[in-house]
Amino acid sequence: MPDRRARRDLHPGAWWVWALGLAVAASRTYDVVLLGLVVGVACLVVVARRPVAPWAMSFRLYLWLGALVIVIRVLFGVLLGGSSTGTVILDLPEVPLPSWANGIRILGPVTWESVQRSFAVGLQLAALIVCVGAANSLANPRRLLKSLPPALYEVGAAVVVALTLFPQLAESIGRVRRARRLRGDSGRNLRALRAIVIPVMEDALDRSMQLAASMDARGYGRRGTADQRTRVVTGALLLVGLLGVCVGVYATADLTAPRVLAAPMLVVGFGVAGVGFWLSGRKVGHTRYRPDPWLGWEWFTALCGVVAAVGFFFAYTLDPVTLGALVVAALPALLTPEPVSPYAALRTPATARTGQEVAA
Repeated sequence: MPDRRARRDLHPGAWWVWALGLAVAASRTYDVVLLGLVVGVACLVVVARRPVAPWAMSFRLYLWLGALVIVIRVLFGVLLGGSSTGTVILDLPEVPLPSWANGIRILGPVTWESVQRSFAVGLQLAALIVCVGAANSLANPRRLLKSLPPALYEVGAAVVVALTLFPQLAESIGRVRRARRLRGDSGRNLRALRAIVIPVMEDALDRSMQLAASMDARGYGRRGTADQRTRVVTGALLLVGLLGVCVGVYATADLTAPRVLAAPMLVVGFGVAGVGFWLSGRKVGHTRYRPDPWLGWEWFTALCGVVAAVGFFFAYTLDPVTLGALVVAALPALLTPEPVSPYAALRTPATARTGQEVAA
């Protein structure tokens, strides 16, 4: 058995860097085998390093959502028509459209190549959803909010609340279903669905009100000590910086744009935005109680995600480079410390000793 003293929860930022690296890798390819391996790596790491916590039990919902995205994308590929050339597998009657809708097809012959393309695009979107779900299941959202820099604290609060929607929804659904089973109601028809949806929405509303009250009591929404002039300057710097980043990204993607608007504009945009974040963070009073450390295992986990992203920039199909990048991305499932159960702190030494005696 592994030594329980070596267990610890990794920094939530490390898991998000790892998941974003895996998402970047998925966005670089339409190869079905590679996308399936990306989803498999995410599932492997989640199963191996997911803590026992309510917010970590929502990964199944992300898998179902990914499967639904694939089905919807394939159906849209069939309904809106595909390529007119290829192996026809289903000959549907085409709906006639007016002349102003030239170039748009509804139904018509369905080819095997168009179905494959639609499935690959849907699988890519599903892989991105699964990567975000993996980060949500591995990283504690409260600790992530606590680790944000002062300049991003208010924006980060809104983002963290939005990201915890699925975990809270999964927890509410599980609690309502357990209550129904205890009452002897195990129906699965439309009436049972109504009996589940209403309590879940009521529970979500109650939790939202409690969250809003607790955030208000802890000082969320404060304006800090900055004067009006400082706020105007900071907002202008952030706006100019983000506009520069947008122009730089567009010029990088468009090869016909002047090269001075590509990398130089990106550097200037990030620099100006960084100055704006620094100025806004100076006026926000933000303290941390027991900040999460960023140690060697955090660097290792984040580096595994970066390696996966970089590996897919050099190749788009299954080859030794992409396969090695995926192997590196799966290493946190085997090498990183096991997470700490939130219920471990409830065990007293006497309880732990009794449990060891019973096990013996």
